[in-house]
This record gives sequence, structure tokens and C-alpha cells, in this order.
Amino acid sequence: MPKHYISYPDTGYFSTLMCDYLAQNESTVPFYHRFPKLENFEAQLKEKQPSVRAASRTTLVEQLKKQYESCIPSEATLQNIEALNKETTFTITTGHQLNLFTGPLYFLYKIFDAINLSEQLNTTYPKYHFVPVYWMATEDHDFEEINYFNGKGKKISWDRSSGGAVGELTTEGLEGVLEILQKEWGGSKNAKELLKLFSESYLKHKNLADAKRYLANELFKEYGLVIVDGNDRELKKAFIPYAEKELTENLSYKKVTETTQKLVKASYGEQVHPREINLFYLKEGLRERIIEKEGVFYVNETDISFSKEEILSELQHHPEQFSPNALLRPLFQEAILPNLCYIGGGGELAYWFQLKGYFEAVSVPFPILLLRNSVLLVPHKLSEKLKKLDVSVSELFQKPNDLQTWYTKKISDISIDFSEQRTHLQQQFKDLYEVAKQTDASFVGAVAAQEKKQLNGLDHLEKRLLKAQKRKLSDQWERLATIQNELFPKGSLQERTLNFSALYLELGSELLSVLKKELEPLKPSFTILEV
Repeated sequence: MPKHYISYPDTGYFSTLMCDYLAQNESTVPFYHRFPKLENFEAQLKEKQPSVRAASRTTLVEQLKKQYESCIPSEATLQNIEALNKETTFTITTGHQLNLFTGPLYFLYKIFDAINLSEQLNTTYPKYHFVPVYWMATEDHDFEEINYFNGKGKKISWDRSSGGAVGELTTEGLEGVLEILQKEWGGSKNAKELLKLFSESYLKHKNLADAKRYLANELFKEYGLVIVDGNDRELKKAFIPYAEKELTENLSYKKVTETTQKLVKASYGEQVHPREINLFYLKEGLRERIIEKEGVFYVNETDISFSKEEILSELQHHPEQFSPNALLRPLFQEAILPNLCYIGGGGELAYWFQLKGYFEAVSVPFPILLLRNSVLLVPHKLSEKLKKLDVSVSELFQKPNDLQTWYTKKISDISIDFSEQRTHLQQQFKDLYEVAKQTDASFVGAVAAQEKKQLNGLDHLEKRLLKAQKRKLSDQWERLATIQNELFPKGSLQERTLNFSALYLELGSELLSVLKKELEPLKPSFTILEV
């Protein structure tokens, strides 16, 4: 498959913080531990190894086996789960929400990065074993963020009432979504495969967590992916000491605020605002913030309250009813997994950068942070059209108006660049300035004013000519605009909007094979891949 790269800054879609991080700019160094280079993983695993107790590994393996009772794992996945009992086994983790039918394309990129990096590390460090992990965000409660996906030109939504942790939501009402998909996708071989996958994932499982586990398992099981649901009583027992500090010392608020102030001072800003208590109280149909006022702990938007002694007792006896928010979830993950590296998007890593000081305060090793691969998949037919238009895919990263200006100038049979005229005019006024200096000083100002007027006139004429040529060449531009809109839906990156089904309908399972083969997790560049 033809493949090439462009730098992240050149795409125009990535923050200064992410671009500086990838460039290992000195200003980003205080906010991460080790940079994601192959040679840095040995030091990371030697630091992590002593912090992972054998009992924690045993609990993790036992709970994973129970969680997998809702689907059939592959032999490769079972072997990876068993391997987690050994002190020489480590994880490479990514996480994602329970978006309907995986949500945006980058879900695939995250997981293939975890799989491919694990394989690369297994080859580089044969004395150790590395397991790819997908952490399901089952405790999220924002249903509106996950109840849809974008097909080719159509948004597919699941409308129902919601409340509490999304992983516990029943799959009620998804029969209606399947009916819509049957009409949208048709009856081709690839469509039938997708419909079967959707049906078996969502109509044969009672809740969203089990449905998403089945779906991810079916897509990636041959590669040994291990799927973790953190909304688990036994796993949460390991988080009790950290939750106690959260309730009694507001430790994360203090440490994250200190680090955030440093980020802001370095001109990077704040991704997630820390609260005094970064925990939710979790029950069926309920996930609300815990707020402390004058020694009493309240559950926001409810009549539930606890004294300090009562809430600490509740934590000890019912740890499953305490849920970390976005800032505490990383610590929960690192406390229960023998993890070396977290793979996430730019927004995710931005809030991880707020956490380094907090991790140090609670003596938990801070993982290596890896920006997931970003990919533009270009169907072959569009690639051929671009060749006929003599336009490279890289040019399409421009904003539409900039692209139209560039393309109009490129195909115009007359020059729309008045640079030569400006240079000629400025030379004429240079001579006038010499004359002015020999007469009256006030005349110099008059010459300068006239020069500015003449240059502004040229700018105005150039804009009018450009506008006229845009009208004249609008048919050619529309062909290019159609391609840009298809590759950058709604003016955004393809991976952030389009669902994998849109490409699977054309490519079938080859889509997954190509991504597995072509994605290079440690390559710090944006990938353009013809499919």
C-alpha cells in the first residue's frame, strides 16, 4: 500500500503542546517521565517491576477471567491473561469510551498501536513479555458522547434515556439501530459481515460493557488483545488507599493544580480542571460528584450525604461505589496494571501531563506517554482523481478557503501574483525618497503616504483578480472541494468523525490487515495511507 508521512505541525490539526512534545522541546520535559523510544522501555520496566505485587497480579488475572465469561477469548488472549501472573510480564495500554460500534476510526489506530508496540517490545526484550491492553471506559456517564457513529454521510444514533455508568446501560432499543443499518448498508458480503458483528455484539449482550467487550474481542482477538473493565469491586480494592487520600487530603487537587500552573506558565494551558475531590459516587442509574462542605460529604444532585467516618467506612466496604473521574482514572489504571506505556490522543495526553507531580506524591511510577498514530486513509479512486488534478494529498490539509486560493493560482492561465509589480513600485518610491530628502523633510511623509496608497491599491486589484478567477475556475475547484470534503468530513480529520464501517463496506477485513501491517507506533509523523 502506498504510504507517506507529513509532520504533525504541518497538518494544522495538533496543539502546540503535542507538537512540542514530539519535538522533545525543553519546555515539555517537566511534564513527562521518559520519552517513547524503544531504548527507554528497559529502564521503565525496571522501575515498574518492584511496584507490582504478586497478589495484585493474581487478582487481576482472576477478575479478567470472570470478565471474559461474556465472550470467547482467543488462545492468544488467554495466554496473555495467564502471563500477567508473571513478574516479567508488562502491559501496553490504551483506553477508549464505549462508543456505539467503536465510534470514530481512531479507535482502531489506538488498539493496533498497543498491539504492534507490544510485538516490537517482545522482539527487542525477549526476557520479558508485553501484553496489549484495551481499558474500557465503562464508568463514564456522558451518554451523548457515545450514542452514535458517523457512517458515510449519515449519523447513526441510539436514542434512549440514560443515567449512571454507561457500561451498565442495557442494550435496549438497539434493534431499531440494526434496522436502520440494514437499509443503509445493503446486502453485500462486507455489509452482511458488519451486520452480523453489530447484531451479535449488541443484541446478544445485556449491557453496553459486555457488548463492547465482545465487539473489541472479535476485531482484535487474534492479536492477543486483553480487555479490562475497571468497574470491578475486586480491582477497586487496590484503589482504596488512593481514594482515602482523595477524600481526606484533597491530594490530587493540590498536586495537579501545581503542575497545571506550570503548564499555563509555559503557555500550554489546562486540559482538565481539577476539583477538590475527583471522585464520583456510583450506584445503579447514578454517577454523581462527591463534594465536601464543612466536614460533610454530599453526593451532588441527590439527598445522599456522609460524615467523614461514614464515607471512609463506605469506601472500605463498598469500593465499587467509588468511581475516579478523568484525572484519577489514570492512577487507578496504573495502580492495578503492570503498565509501562499509555497510548492516547492529543487531548488525553494533555491531561496526563497535568498528573506527573501527583503520581510522584503517591509513589506510583509515571508511564511512558505515546501519542497514538493519526492516519488519513485515502481510497484508491480518490487518489487517482487527485493525480489527474495534479494535487498531492498533503495539500488537502489546508483550510478550504486557503486551498481554493492555492489551487486557483495553480491552474490559472494568468498570474495572480503581483509581487513583481510591488517590487517595481517600491523601487520607484525608493528613488522618490532620495529626491524628498534633498528638498523638504515634510515631503518624505507625503511620499510614504502615497507609497502605502499605491501598494494598497495593488493588493486590492490582486484580490479582485483572484475573486474573478475563482468564479471562472469554480468547476475545477468544485471537483477538488468534493474530494477534500470526503477525506476531511465536516472540516475535521477523517479519523475523528468517520466510523470504520464506511471503509469496511468497500475493503472488508483487509482494512484491519492493512492497519495492522502499516501502523508504526513509535513513528512521530502523521501517516497518509492509500487503501
